[in-house]
Amino acid sequence: MATAVSTPTTTPTAPEEGIAQVVVLDAALLVRDECNAREHNTEPDEKLITSVKEIGVEEPISVRPRPDGTYGVFKGWRRAQAAQVANAAAEAEGRPVRTVKAYMREDLVGRDGWTRFLSLVENDHREGMSAHDTLRAQELALIDMSAVDRRTAAKALGVGHNAAKQAKAAQKLDDATLRRAAAGGMDLEQTAQLAEVSDVRGAENRLLRALQRDHEDGGGRGHWDQEMALLKAEQTDAEARAKALAELDAAGIPLVKQPLYGEKDRSRPLSELTTGLGNPLTEDSHKGCPGHSARLDDEHRPVWHCTDPAQHGHKVRPQPKKPRTEQDEKDAEERRKVIACNRAWKAAVGPRQEFVTRLVRMRTLPDAARVFAQEVLLTLPYYYSSWTDRQEFETLARFLGLKDPEKTNLRETAAQLPKARVVNALFAHVAAACEFGIREPKTWSHLTAWQARYLLLLETLGQADNGSYQLSEVEQQTVASHRPTTSADGDSDASADADADV
Repeated sequence: MATAVSTPTTTPTAPEEGIAQVVVLDAALLVRDECNAREHNTEPDEKLITSVKEIGVEEPISVRPRPDGTYGVFKGWRRAQAAQVANAAAEAEGRPVRTVKAYMREDLVGRDGWTRFLSLVENDHREGMSAHDTLRAQELALIDMSAVDRRTAAKALGVGHNAAKQAKAAQKLDDATLRRAAAGGMDLEQTAQLAEVSDVRGAENRLLRALQRDHEDGGGRGHWDQEMALLKAEQTDAEARAKALAELDAAGIPLVKQPLYGEKDRSRPLSELTTGLGNPLTEDSHKGCPGHSARLDDEHRPVWHCTDPAQHGHKVRPQPKKPRTEQDEKDAEERRKVIACNRAWKAAVGPRQEFVTRLVRMRTLPDAARVFAQEVLLTLPYYYSSWTDRQEFETLARFLGLKDPEKTNLRETAAQLPKARVVNALFAHVAAACEFGIREPKTWSHLTAWQARYLLLLETLGQADNGSYQLSEVEQQTVASHRPTTSADGDSDASADADADV
């Protein structure tokens, strides 16, 4: 199982690596190399010092020469320090000092990235190196390496080409969280993603549960990707609220506080108030009132209030008194559900379109995707023609891997398309039309049979691809009534539903 901090089990051979020469060095000339991966717990413990005092440093350390005549220790710095302590004690007692055997690596002069990587391998196999030190060593080593060295090291570490960025991002997490991430099976990329949303309450547990569901479903990242999309949506929502609060604070407008238990809420929105003469109160006309304040609604927009209308000479608009009914509670709950579903529907776009992009770039498009595309092109359902009329090809360009849709000539792209990729491109075309048809957040409340077939197709293809894609909760909720049912004679009636939408 992959771990949050990836380290190799064997040391790879560096490209064009020189032969290390064993030399004997004066311990006083040894200093810590700036590319030594260990940055914490660098001091030798008493057990190590006692051992070196008795028998010296048995295993050679690894050094590279420095311009000032000293030698930078990138492997074995704790042993080198233990030798220095032992020699100091020997001098004080009038005993001879010991030299230290070392591998002299002149070939590593000027190769900081590879030096740091070799130090990382050494230190990870010894006691006490923290997860943060390992991640930082990975990051700096891979950044400093040549392209050839980087490919070799990444392969040895079992990480991807973005490992340096991921290692840097993961360092945001504390050691305890890194250990839990590793124990839960997160790889380096997933640990970096956890760091992205770590400020969202419950993010770690939610992602660990999603990862466990992916493992139970046979692998893939379907549940993980959907949970990450939701967490990012919540993070964006929280940032929008924080920004709105900051703007109120900058304008000197206090936020209406929720009353404590037993206290009466005297504040009223301006829409329910008038001046003493009965004129309406607005934000502008109320700004000079000491009670001018605001609450944020569900969309984080300010709703202007007065904290104490009676004290500040305002009148309450006459309104018929009606107690809050059970229907009012239901309506409020429905409103909260709509907001949550709208946000979840929007969040689901990212994982869905990433999966479509992977499908389009497959060497061979799955048959189910090919048949679906052919059916749409032959029957021309209304949403497909609506999309072609609008000619909004940004999503299509993304599926096809075109970097600059506005400057791309699709006619030229079509002319250059290899025959083997034509079917993939046609599916990309149909998928872009489907995405256009379900782009609005409220689509979840009135999904058509054709739209549902598109989502169900992706669900089937994701399951066939080791669970690499899963429908989000709101998508599953929406397609539930459109799932094919089997009649008594064993035939599916899904096609009849789809025909009604053509």
